[in-house]
Amino acid sequence: MQTQDLLQEEPNLQAIGKEKFHKSQHWGYCNNVAMLVGEDKPGIGGEPLPGQKLKPKYSVFPEGMGSDAPAWVAFDKQVLSFDAYFEEEVPDKNQELYRIRHCKIYFYLEDDTVQVIEPQVKNSGITQGTIVRRHRIPLPPPHEDQFYTIDHFNINIEVILYARKYKIIDCDQFTKNFLRKMGIRLNPPAGRPDDPYTKERQKILESMKPLRPYERIDTLKQFLEHDGHVLRFFCVWDDPESMFHDPRELVLHYYLSDDTIDIKEIIPVNSGRDAVPLFLRRDKLPKYAPTGLYQPGTITSRTVLNVFGKLVGNRGHYILDNRKTGAVHQEFYRDSDLKIGAVINVWGRKIILCDCDEFTKKYYRTKYGIEDFTPVPYKALPPPKPEKKFPPYTGFGSEEDSLCSCMGLLPKPPQRDFKKFMEKDRSGMESNILRFLAKFVTDSPIDKDRKFIISYFLSDDTISVFEHIQRNTGILGGKFLERGRIKKPGQELFKSEPSEYFKAQNLFVGAKVCFHGHNFLLVDADEYTFNYMEKHANEFSVADIGVILKKLKDITESRSREIRQVFAATDPEHTKVIEYDPFRNLIVRITDGAFSEHEIMTLGRYYSVRDEYEMDLHSLLSAAQEQLKKNSFENFEQLSAVLIYNDQEKCGVLPHEMCRTICKSFKLPLADDNLQALLTMFENDHKQVEYKKFVDGLNWRENQIPACQMIKIPFKNEDDWSGQSPSIPVKGIKYLRLLDDLFGKEE
Repeated sequence: MQTQDLLQEEPNLQAIGKEKFHKSQHWGYCNNVAMLVGEDKPGIGGEPLPGQKLKPKYSVFPEGMGSDAPAWVAFDKQVLSFDAYFEEEVPDKNQELYRIRHCKIYFYLEDDTVQVIEPQVKNSGITQGTIVRRHRIPLPPPHEDQFYTIDHFNINIEVILYARKYKIIDCDQFTKNFLRKMGIRLNPPAGRPDDPYTKERQKILESMKPLRPYERIDTLKQFLEHDGHVLRFFCVWDDPESMFHDPRELVLHYYLSDDTIDIKEIIPVNSGRDAVPLFLRRDKLPKYAPTGLYQPGTITSRTVLNVFGKLVGNRGHYILDNRKTGAVHQEFYRDSDLKIGAVINVWGRKIILCDCDEFTKKYYRTKYGIEDFTPVPYKALPPPKPEKKFPPYTGFGSEEDSLCSCMGLLPKPPQRDFKKFMEKDRSGMESNILRFLAKFVTDSPIDKDRKFIISYFLSDDTISVFEHIQRNTGILGGKFLERGRIKKPGQELFKSEPSEYFKAQNLFVGAKVCFHGHNFLLVDADEYTFNYMEKHANEFSVADIGVILKKLKDITESRSREIRQVFAATDPEHTKVIEYDPFRNLIVRITDGAFSEHEIMTLGRYYSVRDEYEMDLHSLLSAAQEQLKKNSFENFEQLSAVLIYNDQEKCGVLPHEMCRTICKSFKLPLADDNLQALLTMFENDHKQVEYKKFVDGLNWRENQIPACQMIKIPFKNEDDWSGQSPSIPVKGIKYLRLLDDLFGKEE
């Protein structure tokens, strides 16, 4: 009973781990007759039936060959190459009865495809190339249902491809190694038979060579190695037959590809010589020239001898003469003959090689080991250019206009410095105008109290003078001097050299200037002028704090202790701050008047104590709303929409500079310093402006501030400056910082 149960369980044990249970179709109909159609099909799950041997459809490789990947991946681009030939009958031809044609058989391992290619033979008259295109080739009958695999190929065997018999005679080394790894025993290679007709043709071709023994003249190697390589020398030819006996400059090119030379002449401008493309056309240059003319055929690359002469009838037999009997030998210039300082013969003209280019130097340094490339001087020193003298100024028009009439036949108007004009022209809040308060240098009691405003325009270096109107003086104020360039005094009027004009560097506080006979003393400047000169301190030495400190240090370095005591005496309460007037008097006394007023003011401004004002937000908004209301500005909704659009993160804040730029684009009628102060008032802890509160504060339509809280603040306009003192004067000066910068910190 137990034995019967085990037998019943045995099929189930064999099915453990099995995954495929499909069945093949073995029976079918052929011509409406039921018959067995799947003799080669496997049984259940792809396993062979008892006693059945399945024939592989593709090449079977042993384990370890390639990888576990499919054949089209493991053997990609791997090809077995076999040398073979086949015999082809040639009917109806007496010269040959058969023909031996050599070919290559390629077996592609990735898909078992075969290709047959016949190498092309020159003048064969046969269409050669691909004989059998690449594809899987079936075996000859009666096994035409199967295809060629790797097991069907070996050396010294015959294969039949579409009824044509190919004899495999050898293979390459890769194929031999691969077949050995497959376990195939390789046969010894067979010999390659010769085609009888090809041998006969070869004999005919060899007998048709006209010159024997053959002398080969091969210049292809030299051409391939040096094509495009040219040596260049700079030469000079001293022509003795020329009218003025002047040397003529030449450029010699030596072509390394064929040892030829050409020469070009450098013709100076206005030399009177005809411009020709070449002084010497490209050809080999003989060393000993000129020589007599040779008859045609005298100079040849080969020499032949008539062996029989006229002994055998009138027919001669010519062979090549290796000894060059009777040949004309000519010596030509080579690269070894050319060097700096050498004199070469160019068809009777003595030409000196004076210099060469860098490629030529490198070539001779590499090939011949030459290191000395000292050029030969051949050019005479150019004559000194005569100094161009201009006639003196005639007095008509401006000096620049008169000078332009001397620069050419067609007078042109003087050109303005357009770049400087664009850079220094008025732009926004930058006026680029330096304004100084001045007065007459005179003893006249009438003119002594007159005040003038001198404006210097940086865009074109022009100056205008405006007199301040004072009541009950009996002098009409207004425009005193028209805008224009002003010459410095003491210059001759009618002279050839251009006159000197007042520059921006000549104007500073404390300077004395003379405009058309009127002497002015500059006593003050506006805030913009001080700021501009300090910002461009490299152009204005009187506003350069570094230069001023160095100058002061050179004067006072030996009296450091005395100067400290003088400053301490001026500050009896030890506040470390002194007034500007005592500070100015001390600097004047210490330097003995060596410092100008502007330099002292620059020192005072640098070490000054400025009052920090904290403005009330309501007062600032009141003044801003009043200004907006006067200018009828009501575009608050558009301003708010643009600010919201630029707030991409929708967090309600924007950078300070971005808000300022947007307000400027709307032409908000507020001064820049007031706008900056307003934006600062609405900044949060992260220095970001809360633009919604800012716009609501400016909106005088909806959020008008009551009149009782309004404080009128005068808005500054730079053009209205009339010479008054600056709005934030220098009241106190921290002198200890100045002393520490001059003499170092006191221990």
